Amino acid sequence: MREVRLRDVEGVRWLPDEVSGVGALVLAGSSGRVDSARAELLARSGAVAESIQWFGGVGQHEGPWEIPVELFLDRAAALAKDCERVLVLGTSFGAEAALLTGAHSPDVDAVVAFAPSDVVWAGVRADGTVTSHWAMDGAPLPHVPFDESWEPDDDVPAFLGMYEASRRRFSAQIEAATIPVERIKQLVLVAGGDDQVWPSVEMAESIRARREKHRLDTLLLSAPDAGHRTILPGEPTVTGGMRIRRGGTEAADRDLGTAAWPHVERLLHI
Repeated sequence: MREVRLRDVEGVRWLPDEVSGVGALVLAGSSGRVDSARAELLARSGAVAESIQWFGGVGQHEGPWEIPVELFLDRAAALAKDCERVLVLGTSFGAEAALLTGAHSPDVDAVVAFAPSDVVWAGVRADGTVTSHWAMDGAPLPHVPFDESWEPDDDVPAFLGMYEASRRRFSAQIEAATIPVERIKQLVLVAGGDDQVWPSVEMAESIRARREKHRLDTLLLSAPDAGHRTILPGEPTVTGGMRIRRGGTEAADRDLGTAAWPHVERLLHI
């Protein structure tokens, strides 16, 4: 297996010794980091797997606001040139991006969304003004704003309450901000019932319900004691990112990852 640095964007591509014909794009969450460990894990199962930095890099915004979806569409297209099928895996904010990519790219055959969102959320610019997490064709996508009256109740905040309050306060904006998940061909959702970052199980259920209306199958895997970060078999525990409560325990997060892995691996070998 060989690791190659990408040229057009900061990131890595892992090339397996025996190629399955599947390409995989891995998107980290609020850190925006290059998740080389997860890409390497997928490559060990035969995927041409890459992960990119999607904010904070050269020529990129400092934070997750108005990130062009075209960044991910281009990476999916690049994988499609070398692979028969393309899979996008994302966590949290990265799951938002993965779902948008799957909904807007003809090259994406399947999406795996860990701690997903059914809507586009607000992003905060460097000057503190609020916009959308994502942009397309140079324009910010419709989004659900934050309830700015919400305040954390602990020095290490759990933002679950903020997202719940924001959905209630701005319920009229949810429809416009909803990700068109019915455009995704195959979809696996993974969510922890003790997620303290945002209501990922409820949002995953909303995604599944929307797809059911279009007679589309969706696999939803959940565990009551798992938190925001699912850990797949063989992955290290991630400690970076924002200083927030994520819920769950390492054991529960690993158990959910173990349950999810066979379904991920199946997508890597179809």
